[in-house]
Amino acid sequence: MSLDIGALLLQTVPFARTLGITFDTVGDGQAVGRLPDRRELHNHVAGPHAGALFTLAESASGAAMLSALGDQLERAVPLATSAAIEYRKLAKGEVSAEARLLVTRDEVVAQLDAGERPVFDVAVDIKNADGTLVSTFTVTWTFRPNNRP
Repeated sequence: MSLDIGALLLQTVPFARTLGITFDTVGDGQAVGRLPDRRELHNHVAGPHAGALFTLAESASGAAMLSALGDQLERAVPLATSAAIEYRKLAKGEVSAEARLLVTRDEVVAQLDAGERPVFDVAVDIKNADGTLVSTFTVTWTFRPNNRP
């Protein structure tokens, strides 16, 4: 039985569910999430609010990260440590976020095996339904090893 990472993320992050974020694909260090076009999510120029775009991008980055490293959750907790987003064009309508892990799974696992605390980035492109790039986002994640007695 395989784990549905998108469903797991939406179950554990209620705010993403509140916004109506869904996942088209999740796997192999990549994820595509989607934010619906809903009036209550709009800003003053009738596009998705910056906070909604940020949440979509962070959620997609988490799904991408978990798709490659979710089996490490018994020994470490993933935490976002910083994020940067660049709003390039006015987003309109439904938008999607395409996230990709910028390190290999083996690199992160090797650091955990060595007793280190891995730090790594996930890049995200946010696009309008027509494929226009509207925002870019990078989130830095770490895996904090679990404290065991």
